[in-house]
Amino acid sequence: MAASRNQTRRKPARRNEVGATSSRPQAYGPNLLLWYAVLVTATFVVYRPVWHGGLLWDDEAHIIAETLRTWSGLARLWTDFTASQQYYPVAGTAFWIIGHLSGDTFGYHAVNILLHATSAFLFTVILQRWKVPGALLAGAIYALHPVNVESVAWISELKNTLSGVCYLGAFLAYLRFDTGRGRGAYSLALGLFVLALGSKTVTATLPAAILVALWWQRGRLEWRRDVFPLIPYFAIGIAAGVGTAWIEYHWVGAKGSQFDVSFVERIMLAGRVVWFYALTIVWPANLMFNYPRWVVDASVWWQYLFLIALAGALAGLFAFRHRTRAPLAAALFFVGTLFPVLGLFNVYPFRFSFVADHFQYLACLGLIAGLAAAITLAANRRRSLPLDLALAAAFAVPLGVMTFQYSRYFADAETLYRETIARNPSSHLAHGNLAAKLFDGPPSGWAEAAQHARAVLAFDPDNVAAHNLTGVGLQRSGRHLEAIPEFQRAIALDPELAEAHYNLGLSLAEMGRADEAIAAYQRSLEIYPQNVKTLHNLANVLRTQKRYAEALALLKKAVAIDPDAADIRLNFADTLQASGDLNGAIEAYQAALGRRPDWGEAWNNLGIALRRTGRTAEARQAFESAVRFLPDAPRVLINLAAVYADAGDGEKAVSLYERVLTLVREPAAAAPVHQQLGVLLTKLGRKAEAAKHFAAAGK
Repeated sequence: MAASRNQTRRKPARRNEVGATSSRPQAYGPNLLLWYAVLVTATFVVYRPVWHGGLLWDDEAHIIAETLRTWSGLARLWTDFTASQQYYPVAGTAFWIIGHLSGDTFGYHAVNILLHATSAFLFTVILQRWKVPGALLAGAIYALHPVNVESVAWISELKNTLSGVCYLGAFLAYLRFDTGRGRGAYSLALGLFVLALGSKTVTATLPAAILVALWWQRGRLEWRRDVFPLIPYFAIGIAAGVGTAWIEYHWVGAKGSQFDVSFVERIMLAGRVVWFYALTIVWPANLMFNYPRWVVDASVWWQYLFLIALAGALAGLFAFRHRTRAPLAAALFFVGTLFPVLGLFNVYPFRFSFVADHFQYLACLGLIAGLAAAITLAANRRRSLPLDLALAAAFAVPLGVMTFQYSRYFADAETLYRETIARNPSSHLAHGNLAAKLFDGPPSGWAEAAQHARAVLAFDPDNVAAHNLTGVGLQRSGRHLEAIPEFQRAIALDPELAEAHYNLGLSLAEMGRADEAIAAYQRSLEIYPQNVKTLHNLANVLRTQKRYAEALALLKKAVAIDPDAADIRLNFADTLQASGDLNGAIEAYQAALGRRPDWGEAWNNLGIALRRTGRTAEARQAFESAVRFLPDAPRVLINLAAVYADAGDGEKAVSLYERVLTLVREPAAAAPVHQQLGVLLTKLGRKAEAAKHFAAAGK
């Protein structure tokens, strides 16, 4: 009987991995909705400093412009890769929706924070389904780790947080498919994967990550069961990655001398990048928006040590796999997810640094899961839930404090750039962006802005942006002759920099070199045809040369691009009036005033056009409106006086001329007013008073 009992007794299940007793994912733990609420609340609290944070670096380019906030604009986000800063149509659609629902930056920040908390929640659920120790701890660390501040506090990185939710959602759906082989779960996972790619193509590593997870669970991979279903994922991911690489190179600008790194040096760089990111997760000290850019040199022996150490670590984990596959799986997930940003491919931010915190937003999940499991196992081999909660709370407090403190620097651009310079004094990006920020502000900051532009040139004499900014500083100071060589140098270094051609056109126009200014503006438009300010300023120069037809064509295009730009509509109306099309001008002025009813200048110019067409009563009403908004503008008062005189109301006209004389103190400017008033007084029979004004006009 004993033998029989031994023969029928089931063998204990072989422990596949840390916390897993079978390949079937399982769930356990506290109420998940409660845990989600805790994560959301905690994440919102630690990111309180950026709830109403301003725009940083390229945020303005990512937030959908007014010209694209239409249904046709939404279609362009999907069909035209040049319509937005980067071709991520799913992220672009999210920006489009938030722009319609939110009137300020809070909406963008709130969505970013919520998406990040949701990713932390999905991360927890995935680990719990596999009964990985420390699932709650891992979720808390991911939600509150300061290394993720850049991704959450920076509006542009909605690409990261949105892609993270889609990526983890696809991962979770695929786990369900792997268990039940249902078509619905497979389709859901594939759909979420496509959405993740449309948010950020670093998520192309998902199918490889799934294979790592399946190998970790079962200790082997089967072609038919594991690899074959993921072939469509690999195909779509590779296609998306190649497309993004092409756009980065040809459109975004990931090319040039900054990317002249040999293949051997790229491999060396990859090893160093991995260790850098791993260290920031374990010890998140001295994080910064822009890290120093390393000099990678294959002739320097110690730079090979990073790669050698990485290879040795992976080999050691591989040898250790017979005891537990978890550490190797975590490392493979980490390195594999970092693959697109290890330096093997060109991405635009490599101009400034080979590393950035937001590059490891998904990759850090692997190390965090491994660290959380190791910490939990070390604390209590039984992995009891109360301990998991206690550890989560113990780590959440210090990490939350660090994140709260660090996120304060992301509240506004100037604070961020100044803090970055304090931590990385050689940051071209921070110096250049701070210079641009200060140039856009009051004149009191222009001198400091010029210093930051010069600081960039001291580090990098051939820095294109710095030459352009130096030219802007000279331009703002009225030193156009000195500004021109700076813009020309920027153009020589980067002939495709539309902004430098535009700025060159501005200075040339100010110096009266109209033909050269036109050529500069036209070259800028060849590079960036949709630039409204270039269209606008080129039209202004053409109008001074009486080339009205060309100017009007440009202004029509500008109005079509930005229909709500009242200043362009005013310029369009002024040009129509200058060309002699008074009826067209009147209609255009009215359209401009429909968008900005308090615009005194537009009312004044409308009055001029109406008076020229003989519509005196309407002209008077227009001028009266202009005076309401520009009560001390002599030219407006003179125009209103003239219409009163035309209508036979001489006394009101005299009163207005006399008011003008109280505002105009310089004799040269006052002389024509005295002359007009003298003529009017003569008509009214007040010859003695008229004589005094004629005398004043003749002085």
